[in-house]
Amino acid sequence: MRLLMHRKALKFLPNRQILPEGLSSPFIEYLNPQSTLAPPFPSPLAARLLSVDGISAVFYGPDFITITKAADANWAHVKPEVFSLITEVVNSGERIVTRSEKHTSTAGQDDGGAQDSLAYNEKDSEVVGMIKELLETRIRPAIQDDGGDVDFCGFENGKVLLRLRGACRTCDSSTVTLRNGIEGMLMHYVGGILIRLRQECLLTSWLQIEEVQGVTQVVDEAEITSNEEFARFEEKLRERKGISAATA
Repeated sequence: MRLLMHRKALKFLPNRQILPEGLSSPFIEYLNPQSTLAPPFPSPLAARLLSVDGISAVFYGPDFITITKAADANWAHVKPEVFSLITEVVNSGERIVTRSEKHTSTAGQDDGGAQDSLAYNEKDSEVVGMIKELLETRIRPAIQDDGGDVDFCGFENGKVLLRLRGACRTCDSSTVTLRNGIEGMLMHYVGGILIRLRQECLLTSWLQIEEVQGVTQVVDEAEITSNEEFARFEEKLRERKGISAATA
């Protein structure tokens, strides 16, 4: 099993399929412990990972797992336990994601609406179709290599609405990725010139979409709520640890 480390995220490559067969979405993301146990896609591994002190999110791609830590957590303390949990499940052959018959939406669990937002839709306009094709063929592979993914959320008033996932969601250079990479590719004819992103992704565009005036990053209300809940949960853990240390 290989792993790639970023400042706030670890990408694991377990050499096996992660997502269940037949899933239309290319990812599942868990943002709080409750979401790992709830339908439609509970994950015992994600539950164990999010119980590790300092882990804030678990992201499953087609063949990789990305773990995101809290800003004040130290990889030197967190990585050994995370690596051990993933290795144990991979070696045992245990299912990483299970399916539930219930399909109730759960705050903190996101599978992109169970559909790939970049998939072809006959109702899309020509411009939206071009945007999706460029995102699918040029942007997504680079972002997945970095341990994340991208959601297309719409095209309004000349602005492409995108949601970054996994390692790219909390990456310090997410704004750079959007502005210097994705936005530049969609707005300008680049020809054979390569745009190098801060995350060392190489993107080339052969089309000019004059209607695109910019890119806007979308953040879910559920994600904000999950982050707030996680912060409160972390604070309670610290308080309990403080009480235990004082009484010891």
